[in-house]
Amino acid sequence: MSDIRIASAEDQILLDKEAKYCSYGDTVHYIEPPRIFSRCEGSYVWDTEDQAYLDLQMWYSAVNFGYANPRLNNALKQQIDTLPQIASQYLHKGKIELSEMIAVDAKKKFGLDGRVHFNVGGSQSIEDSLKVVRNATNGKSLMFAFEGGYHGRTLGASSITSSYRYRRRYGHFGERAQFIPFPYHFRGPKGMTKEEYGSHCVQQFARLFETEYNGVWDPKVGQSEYAAFYVEPIQGTGGYVIPPLNFYRELKQVLDQHGILMVSDEIQMGFYRTGKLWSIEHFDVQPDVIVFGKALTNGLNPLGGIWAREELINPKIFPPGSTHSTFASNPLGTAVGLEMFKMTSEVDYGAMVMAKGKFFLEGLQDLQKRFPIIGDVDGLGLALRCEICGPDGFTPDKATLDYMVEEGMKGDMVVDGRKLGLILDVGGYYKNVITLAPSLEISYPEIELGLKLLEQLLVRATKR
Repeated sequence: MSDIRIASAEDQILLDKEAKYCSYGDTVHYIEPPRIFSRCEGSYVWDTEDQAYLDLQMWYSAVNFGYANPRLNNALKQQIDTLPQIASQYLHKGKIELSEMIAVDAKKKFGLDGRVHFNVGGSQSIEDSLKVVRNATNGKSLMFAFEGGYHGRTLGASSITSSYRYRRRYGHFGERAQFIPFPYHFRGPKGMTKEEYGSHCVQQFARLFETEYNGVWDPKVGQSEYAAFYVEPIQGTGGYVIPPLNFYRELKQVLDQHGILMVSDEIQMGFYRTGKLWSIEHFDVQPDVIVFGKALTNGLNPLGGIWAREELINPKIFPPGSTHSTFASNPLGTAVGLEMFKMTSEVDYGAMVMAKGKFFLEGLQDLQKRFPIIGDVDGLGLALRCEICGPDGFTPDKATLDYMVEEGMKGDMVVDGRKLGLILDVGGYYKNVITLAPSLEISYPEIELGLKLLEQLLVRATKR
């Protein structure tokens, strides 16, 4: 096991400049000294010393289709040579055709007419969805959201994100959320199946509407004070918590009974991360609004947006100028988004992702049998979780996972004579969960390599 890695002289010069000139507000250093990266390809990134790292988090699921994907990169290059930029109030072919693809797909899957509205990223698109929701509900600014949910760090998005630390110094800006328990079965009451616990959580939520004294419902006029329920179908930053298949169907029944909209945040789980275009598709419900971003452009361009059903977003109810961003629906982003849809229509990404995810999950389950500190593993497609615990297999152990992350970034593990590092992401309510979001293009040998590297980190962790 190596000692703490020291930055090269060239990197140290850059790190000293960063310490003096860069705001620390827009980044987090998870290890010291932080790595400076110079190139990327497929499932790998390389630092300035040309050390390779297998990346199993792919920029928080923004790069679903692999770093430097040749087909998507070429779509961007071609667009640069034709129509690289134009003001967002002007039309171009890419915006219209990409909107059509998303809306037609939603009509086919959910049976609902709808429209697509673009912005520059996930948090900004959450803000737009809040406008749509408030506008459609006569200005209601109260929302439901989940414990463990994450929707962004802009003022509106942080108000419906369960972590108080994102609001602590800034307060609220209009929206407020009541946070509802999520069916986190591993840490739920004992004696219930996963499906029973999902139903239990819905029943507890439904109690809020039993009488006016629960504080959210006026039975005399049949109205709720709350406008919408913001959900991540699979919790992202909360630790890739996967609910039972009955959960959202039962929850949506309660919402529909009380006139509350369902907004599905697909920013991290959309674009085939779970084996379907939208992760909400696994649960047999019709969302009212879908928010997307990240992998729409494979991380090449900051483009996100929303799809909302026609009744909420048609021009009469949500007129021109309701929101605006200079770079919304920019032609570089829409060109890559269109190519992504074309690429995924030519290959059965759903079947491919589910097969790879099953293979990866089986490998994690094998590690769980051999390492008692793994308390829980689960997965849906290539959204996988591995919860690191104490020797009892249950008590959260953030310190051990932090150690594993640091060891992975040393770049000193050896597999078949090749020296490698491993990039892991940390999530979960207790920051003790490895959230695995590898490239959807990852090969089976690369999955096996990732499992071998994880095994080496687990060995180091248990022997330290």
